[in-house]
Amino acid sequence: MTASLVYPDASLSPLTIEEAVERALNEDLGRAGDITSIATIPETVEAHAVMVARQAGVIAGLPLPAAIFRRLSPDIRIEAHVGDGAVVAAGAHLLTISGPARAVLCGERTALNFVGRLSGIATLTADYVRQTAGTSLRICCTRKTTPGLRALEKYAVRCGGGFNHRFGLDDAILIKDNHIALAGGIKPVLERARALAGHLVKIEIEVDTLVQLREVLDTGLADAVLLDNMDIATLTEAARMAAGVVVLEASGGVTHDSIAKIAATGVDYVSSGALTHSATNFDVALDIDG
Repeated sequence: MTASLVYPDASLSPLTIEEAVERALNEDLGRAGDITSIATIPETVEAHAVMVARQAGVIAGLPLPAAIFRRLSPDIRIEAHVGDGAVVAAGAHLLTISGPARAVLCGERTALNFVGRLSGIATLTADYVRQTAGTSLRICCTRKTTPGLRALEKYAVRCGGGFNHRFGLDDAILIKDNHIALAGGIKPVLERARALAGHLVKIEIEVDTLVQLREVLDTGLADAVLLDNMDIATLTEAARMAAGVVVLEASGGVTHDSIAKIAATGVDYVSSGALTHSATNFDVALDIDG
């Protein structure tokens, strides 16, 4: 089949791939390696395997199995049939892997774990994005990611057509309710943030009510406002109030069933932790010839 791409320009740092692969292989191989394959498969045996999608969806993470198998043997040969961001049907061939059988068997589960996890996120993200067709709303992830896998999971969101929120606490200022309470209110917390923020650092503040939104707008100090757990009617009014003044992001309780209604309110972004913390693993297998 010919695969189409949801978001073909997503990129992943080779350093991120290297770090993730080394950590995962160390976890699986331990101190003695794959003792099952060493004990049962002669060193000279060659294997031919195909990574197959067992369901329809959006693929992400294929650079990882490529790096895994090549790390295990320089004699591994890999042919990619699709790229990350590809929309595939059930049964689609993703990769063909040929070479030393021990290396193929050794890397099998680690490779499938990465592709299954990341393709699940990409597939769920693409489903959310489809619900917003015809609107300008952008779907974003959050920091609710698997520890150690944030860069990979956020990459998978991009493969599915979504956008990334901040990667960590150090790349943007996001003032939440606890910051407001401890700093003495909306105006004081924004004044402190604006005084210390670099010229390339954006400031976003969370509000729960339209009264708080009005207070933020009156200060003129925020770049974006996060509208926390607001219903559709309130989001619509917030969009009217803030039109052309600040960027609005809806968050909290965002679901597959509510995303289209939120998109129609006129807010600019929606952030959903479900994209990463609730994505179902994508069913992918490695079929090895006997």
